[in-house]
Order: sequence, then C-alpha cells, then structure tokens
Amino acid sequence: MNIRTPADPTRERDVAAIRDLLEQSRAAWSRGDGAAYGRCFTDDATDVTYVGTVYRGPAEIGRAHQALFAGFLKGTRLSLDITDLSFHGPDTAVVVTRGDVGTGRPGRLGKIATYTVVRGGGDGWLIAAVQKTRHRRLMETVSFRLQPATRPAVR
Repeated sequence: MNIRTPADPTRERDVAAIRDLLEQSRAAWSRGDGAAYGRCFTDDATDVTYVGTVYRGPAEIGRAHQALFAGFLKGTRLSLDITDLSFHGPDTAVVVTRGDVGTGRPGRLGKIATYTVVRGGGDGWLIAAVQKTRHRRLMETVSFRLQPATRPAVR
C-alpha cells in the first residue's frame, strides 16, 4: 500500500482506523447486512455503484444494498485491497482500492474504488463518497502502447 503522508504516529492511528472502517464495510457486505453497510457512511454520503447508480446517505445506501443482498448479490463477498491512501488535511483522506464481488475467492481483483473518508466524531472515520469502476486491463494495455505518455508513474 502506498501511503502518502509524513511519518507521524497520529497518522498511523488514522491509517489503522481507516483500514478498520473499510473492513467494517467489507464485513457488512459479506454478511449481507445493508443496514451495517449504510452505517459506514456519513449523513450526506454519495455511493456511485459499479453500474452508475447514485445513492445518497446511509439510510438509502443501506436500504438499496439490502435489496441487492436479498437479490442478485445474495451470498456474495466483497474483497478489497488498499493500494493508495493520501491525507488531505487532518480530517480527510482519499483511499484507492482494488476489489471484486463474488461468491468465491476472486482470482483477480478487477474493480477499482475510490473512497473519500472523513473523520467522524472522535477518532472514528466514515465514508463520505465512493466511486466504483471496472478495471479494463486490456484497454489500459492498448492505451499505454499507443500513447506511452498515458502510463502512470511506477509506485
């Protein structure tokens, strides 16, 4: 994981708390618990799903995900791996993850999610926004070959 912040014991606690928040959301998803998933979000949160649906606020996010968990996402598990975390002031961070959803262990984490997380009350953190998209490796490879300047810096 790439953490872009100066070495600071306070930030180490923040990184641990942010990891815990994303673990709570992952565990709620994997249990099929929409209400618990929704509680990971701020009151004015935005969740842009993989298919482009926009949900707002923890109640709507939780309600909609509960319906998904009872339907075609029933029995699925969320897998995610933090690839980048950067702080933007004392109470805001952006987290990029690779992940996927399925009934078994994914062979490849084929989706990218960008989270904006904010400090809630005390030392807790909540998700203010998340945007999910599919990682299209073949298109990316072609793009890099045709336009090498589009390749991001190696981290």
